[in-house]
Amino acid sequence: MPYKLSTTLRGHKGDVRAVCSPRDDLILSASRDTTAIYWTRQSSDAAFTKSQVFKPGQRFVSSVTYIPPLPEAPQGYVVTGGQDALVNVYNVAVSSERPEYILIGHEQNVCSLSAAPDGTIISGSWDQTAKVWKGFEKAYELLGHEQSVWAVIAIDPSQFLTGSADNTIKLWHQNKAVKTFTGHTQAVRGLALIPEIGFASCANDGTIRVWTMEGDIVHILSGHTSFVYSLAVTSRGDIISGGEDRTVRIWRDGECVQSIVHPAISVWAVSTLPNTDIVTGCSDGLVRVFSRVEERWASDEEVRNFEVDVAAHAVPAPTVGGVKVNTLPGMDALITPGLKSGDVKMINNRGVGEVYQWDGIRHKWEKVGNLTDAPGTSNKQTFEGKQYDYVFDVDIQEGAPSLKLPYNITENPYTAAQRFLERNDLPMHFLDQVVSFIQKSAESVTLGSSATAPSDPFTGASRYQASQGAPASSGDFMDPFTGASRYRVPSVSSLPAPLSTAEPWSGASRPANNAAAAASPQTQSAAKLPVHTPHLFLQANIPAMQAKLHQFNDLLRQEISASSAALYNRDLSYLDVTPNHIEVLIHLLIKWPSAQRFPVLDLSRLIIAHAPESYAEPEFTTRFFNALFEGAEWSQPWTPLPLPKFRETNILLLFRALANAFKDDSTIGDGAWIKLIFEKIQQAPYAAFTKPQTRMTLSTIYFNMSCRGVREQLDPGLRSALLALVLSVLQNETEDAETAYRALVALGNIVYAAKQFNSPLQPTQESSARAVLNTLPATFAADVRVRNLSQDILALL
Repeated sequence: MPYKLSTTLRGHKGDVRAVCSPRDDLILSASRDTTAIYWTRQSSDAAFTKSQVFKPGQRFVSSVTYIPPLPEAPQGYVVTGGQDALVNVYNVAVSSERPEYILIGHEQNVCSLSAAPDGTIISGSWDQTAKVWKGFEKAYELLGHEQSVWAVIAIDPSQFLTGSADNTIKLWHQNKAVKTFTGHTQAVRGLALIPEIGFASCANDGTIRVWTMEGDIVHILSGHTSFVYSLAVTSRGDIISGGEDRTVRIWRDGECVQSIVHPAISVWAVSTLPNTDIVTGCSDGLVRVFSRVEERWASDEEVRNFEVDVAAHAVPAPTVGGVKVNTLPGMDALITPGLKSGDVKMINNRGVGEVYQWDGIRHKWEKVGNLTDAPGTSNKQTFEGKQYDYVFDVDIQEGAPSLKLPYNITENPYTAAQRFLERNDLPMHFLDQVVSFIQKSAESVTLGSSATAPSDPFTGASRYQASQGAPASSGDFMDPFTGASRYRVPSVSSLPAPLSTAEPWSGASRPANNAAAAASPQTQSAAKLPVHTPHLFLQANIPAMQAKLHQFNDLLRQEISASSAALYNRDLSYLDVTPNHIEVLIHLLIKWPSAQRFPVLDLSRLIIAHAPESYAEPEFTTRFFNALFEGAEWSQPWTPLPLPKFRETNILLLFRALANAFKDDSTIGDGAWIKLIFEKIQQAPYAAFTKPQTRMTLSTIYFNMSCRGVREQLDPGLRSALLALVLSVLQNETEDAETAYRALVALGNIVYAAKQFNSPLQPTQESSARAVLNTLPATFAADVRVRNLSQDILALL
């Protein structure tokens, strides 16, 4: 379900600069009106009310945090920091008028606070320091940043993270900096811990980075069009961000799945309740709560009023591109769906510039404001310290990170194109295409995709967008193995589409990735049966993958308890991706620690795709596929849910490897290995796959197998097993339309092949298929492809 407004808390008279929500019944907010408010509710269905108001002084309150109940404070402590350079600690059970403790030591604004459960406090300040307080006395000072410390986190009573305007993040053990994280190009504004992974950071550069504690970058999330001020993480693992572009964005598995525009200039702060609700604090002085649970949504009237306020709020033109109204497309441009949640499109509505944002969950464009001029601003954009007329974001392929193409209208387009290709180590045979793109784009820069948008010289899609200082491309899924070498486990959205040029497959339920071929939600066409071409997972950075394997192997050799699992010099030569290495892969899949198997599973994916002859012997085939399932801990319990992050990753990579096993030229043989795969998959409950991307990849396995069934008649037992698995997906999938759609195409192929080979389905099978086809369109009413394809398959039965 999408997040919608749940409630609005009114009580502040100035910008709300910080929020904290440690319990489902408690919200804290801090404001420039010199107060902090303690909001509570009596039950989960009751309204939040103002319980206490804390007024530390006459200066802005910039930060707030909470210490859970301690023996001397049965209701806990509220901790505030502000422009008076003081940290004030209030015992909730005693009084809100006077702090029980005043912590003195900072010289300037205390802009960030965090507390550990034992009462340890860390404070960050514009004075370039962070301070740790224990027992409400200064324990030590964290020195090392060269600019203001905008963000702090107490990981535990002795470990801390700090983020600074010097663009760096530091990990501290007590008062010693043990690691510095670099990558952001502007001030780091927010931090949030992510269990089992590490942490996330946001910055004025418009990006969010997800890090391991060792310093590897897992994701770079781009989508905000201005400063990103604050981060939080839900109990489901979603990342929540808020920033200067008026939006709160929800990120899942490296993708922005929803963007919530606010009727305010800035979203200063975000936090999450344990029940996954989101709390925001904005420049309009309001605290808002958003929920994905329908029972907690506000009334229809309140939601409608909120949407009206959003639509009525003016948007300064530079935040969305700064183009002239008369150059914008008309309202008919809204027929074309967006590529992803958060896409922005500017429209000329009878001479009025309006801004719309794509809601990927509701599958519609939502008006988020009107364009207004921004006095005193320039259309010039900065890239690497120089100003240009344009700095385009260039997506060379779906899922890959955007590249920057700076261009001045006074220079030769060939010079700019050659500079771009050389800078990014791209082939020169793309020169003419890049020049053509520059010439078309410089004539009329548009934001978002439209039928007239410039075509991508690499992919043909309308994926070029004018940059406005901060990236506006989709999330860069960076390899969890290495940050520096940039090995990426390919996301689904980065792979070619097998079904239809009008409907490339993507990482979410977005039926149109190619703007030139996209259809409106009313005119989308489903795949034409039969579909012959399987969907394979082929991309990889082999050197980086091998480097990570070597790194893990070295760590194992150093650990006495794990040294038996390590390979030694003679074996390491086997790590090149060539045939005849199945024995080594089986050894790694079985012996290596579960959390370190992901590069081995990904290497197996490539072996299966590119060297199937290396495991063609029946003995090797059975052992290899058994080892793949063992590498994903298939025989381990499937509860509690969600599964540990590393196991979810391993299962996803297992499914990608299995999908590659059903390529066009794969050999079925006696089908024993396929029966093994199907039997193993049937052992796992569908509910265990909580990530949409995992379920979609599972659905891709069945689709790929169905493609084989169109080309050659399947053994009746194999066809029955495949049909049962496909129907299981269609009966159980209720959230992700793309997962259901792929399984639906697989069902269509099976039914088509039954007609083609004069081998009809059994009556019970046909009955089950009809039942699914009659109910599925209602489950995914927003996806016309599902309805159309369901009708086509019913006609075949």
